[in-house]
Amino acid sequence: MRLTRYFMPTLKETPTEAQIVSHRLMLRAGMVRQASAGIYSWLPLGFRVLKKIEQIVREEQDRAGAHEVLMPTVQSADLWRESGRYDHYGKEMLRFTDRHGRDMLYGPTNEEVITDIFRFYVKSYRDLPKMLYHIQWKFRDEVRPRFGVMRGREFLMKDAYSFDLDAEAARLSYAKMFMAYLATFDRMGLKAIPMRADTGPIGGDLSHEFIILAETGESEVYCHKDWLNQDVDAANIDYESDLRPRIDALTQLYAATDEMHDAATCPVPAEDLLMARGVEVGHIFYFGTNYSAPLNAAVQTPDGGQAHVHMGSYGIGVSRLVGGIIEASHDEAGIIWPDAVAPFKVALINLRQGDAATDAAAESLYGKLSQAGVEVLYDDREERAGAKFADMDLIGLPWQIIIGPRGAKAGVVELKRRATGDREEIAPEAALQRVIG
Repeated sequence: MRLTRYFMPTLKETPTEAQIVSHRLMLRAGMVRQASAGIYSWLPLGFRVLKKIEQIVREEQDRAGAHEVLMPTVQSADLWRESGRYDHYGKEMLRFTDRHGRDMLYGPTNEEVITDIFRFYVKSYRDLPKMLYHIQWKFRDEVRPRFGVMRGREFLMKDAYSFDLDAEAARLSYAKMFMAYLATFDRMGLKAIPMRADTGPIGGDLSHEFIILAETGESEVYCHKDWLNQDVDAANIDYESDLRPRIDALTQLYAATDEMHDAATCPVPAEDLLMARGVEVGHIFYFGTNYSAPLNAAVQTPDGGQAHVHMGSYGIGVSRLVGGIIEASHDEAGIIWPDAVAPFKVALINLRQGDAATDAAAESLYGKLSQAGVEVLYDDREERAGAKFADMDLIGLPWQIIIGPRGAKAGVVELKRRATGDREEIAPEAALQRVIG
């Protein structure tokens, strides 16, 4: 993509409304534009990151055995009355009446809708287990939306729901999603620590939050320092096996959110306890029959009886992850994208647009990168070198290939790794092979 043809409205100054790093950098990099309080338009650069995160989430849900559906954003209030949550959810739920006088709502979550779908179609234990998920925009009317996409009113979520015959089977589904989450965040270059957490308004007696550590994180977390050295080997998960022993081994190390941590009873010696700040990027729950009982989602059991299914729900904040990754991966110059979610892999910088030799070398390499399937953003603007360097550091692409008149004459380019700042002069073909590999 040629930058002269791309829509990337970067800002030199930080907008005054931005309070945290991710919000400042997303606005400055031209990733989002606020439409109203807590509601954002996603511009091309930000949208590319959002879609890459969404695709990784989708692939890992599919690998764990979940099946994708798409549920509506607007829901009937009658279902929520049936479950008993309509009058108790709070003002975060946007309620309205349609033209026929029917009470409706903009969905903040989907337990009721998915349970209604399940109870209509599934009648026998022979059709269990089932895991269904969707990736959908949601709305929660936060009283003070702030921190950009980290706590907005409209956000993109992945919701998954499991249905099992009994508690034993339901905990197997919970274990699959637990490992799927570790695999998801691992692919994004993140160290996500699962922490026992409060179930909140979702309900149930088993819940984990997945937290990535960041100095600018929104909440305090406590964990054993050895968590930083844990290798979950997420790429080699066998979803046909019983994953509970593996989870038990992983969670032997202490990790808790501030709501669950008690200094008086903490089992970790002070010298081994890591106190840090973190960002929640996922939350999973097992809640038994909390929704299947009031909504009468029951199946025939092997002995011919009827039983309400046991359920779990599993959320990942897809749009929130964009901000969370930036909070965990940035420096003073800007964003540092992990390779898997970067909007482009390479920034190709022409330092002297209009110079015949430099243009020829840059155009040649641009063609070869594109032909090799490398996502490249070619800075072909007639702009001073300092401005080009600043913009490319700001948007944080993993690699920069820099071509100037001196290098073009000598037959070399400068290759820079954004995460480390390491630079070297090498032949264009060598740079091509390095970024492809």
